[in-house]
Amino acid sequence: MIQKSPATRLTRSMLEELDRSDPLARSRDAFELPEGLLYMDGNSLGALPKATRRRLETVVREEWGQGLIRSWNERDWIHLPLTLGRKIARLVGAQPEEVAVADSTSVNLFKMLAAALHLRPRRRVLVSEAGNFPSNLYMMQGLIDLLGAKHELRHADPDDVEAAFDEDVAVVSLTHVNYKTSARHDMEAVTDAAHACGALMLWDLSHSAGSMPIDLDGCGVDRAVGCGYKFLNGGPGAPAFLFVAERHQENLRQPLTGWLGHAAPFDFEPSYRPAAGIARTLCGTPPILSMTALDAGLDVVLRADLREIRKKSVALGDLFLELVAQECDGHGLEVACPEDSARRGSQVGLRHPNGYAIVQALIANGVIGDFRHPDVLRFGITPLYHRYVDMWDAVQALRDVMDRDLWRDPQFHRRATVT
Repeated sequence: MIQKSPATRLTRSMLEELDRSDPLARSRDAFELPEGLLYMDGNSLGALPKATRRRLETVVREEWGQGLIRSWNERDWIHLPLTLGRKIARLVGAQPEEVAVADSTSVNLFKMLAAALHLRPRRRVLVSEAGNFPSNLYMMQGLIDLLGAKHELRHADPDDVEAAFDEDVAVVSLTHVNYKTSARHDMEAVTDAAHACGALMLWDLSHSAGSMPIDLDGCGVDRAVGCGYKFLNGGPGAPAFLFVAERHQENLRQPLTGWLGHAAPFDFEPSYRPAAGIARTLCGTPPILSMTALDAGLDVVLRADLREIRKKSVALGDLFLELVAQECDGHGLEVACPEDSARRGSQVGLRHPNGYAIVQALIANGVIGDFRHPDVLRFGITPLYHRYVDMWDAVQALRDVMDRDLWRDPQFHRRATVT
């Protein structure tokens, strides 16, 4: 990071120097980034890799258009869930046969929770935290409703989740990096604590996969899920992924026993027999176009070093917060993420009572972040295409919006469906 005395103010020229020595600088060329727009929402939807358009055109024109149904065999479409799973395994510290791509994060979470409860039949408690992504909580609530009143969801204190663990807990399900606050759990410590009380550990990696090194096997994690459209750049609604540690696969029983999770799907047997290994987590026919887009996004991430990605992510996040303190003092903006980078994911957040309108004014002025109720302005850090000068430009735009009260314009207070 920049070497400066406490009294030295940051300048754009300082950051230009950092960009010139950035080992990830060339990766920016892999993405289509609109001119005159600063995109800081890759923690919600990753930017489009240039290769994706070409890959999709090939699949549509040749594999689907000419190969037709033959491409299930000739282009190996049928094995894409496991082929992509092997790629994602390299990003999350798993063995190649421990990850599959299928369905959505929510559906995969439901499958993994139900399978975990099956392995702990005498335990009745699921542990999460009230600040978890709401869909995760909804899926837990729905599963409990299906099973009956004998099960319960227990909310842990995010700063002391281990206090909620006891001999009644069947599974602990947490998100590695919080979607709103960017607070990052200690994966190894929490997993060890869950195991110490006899529970299984299930992590949601949606806000960490592709943005930092993860070591699922090294941490002894039992199960994990994650999405493909954030830092993996798989496109809107990209398929999700799931992880099951090899030691659990033989006894895995998931509730959505679809035909592609069958041991011999094309024998069309009337009764279900689970496939061996991770393949039994599959359900329906894989969406080939969506999986192709995800495949292209994964290739971009895999060309980079995750350690360099994380190093730059930390530097950019620290820089953004320092610039806000330097340039926006007196405007009532509060830090809404951990200032300690070791406890923070690849996004930064600010808090303001008029956060929604401020974000809309920023978007109108060429800086795209997003808003999370009730008052959080989120800014995603994507080291593969963000430059150091982008942090300067983003904060200067924020300063302009605040200095000139641009956010007060009534148009910026009208709530859109997607925030």
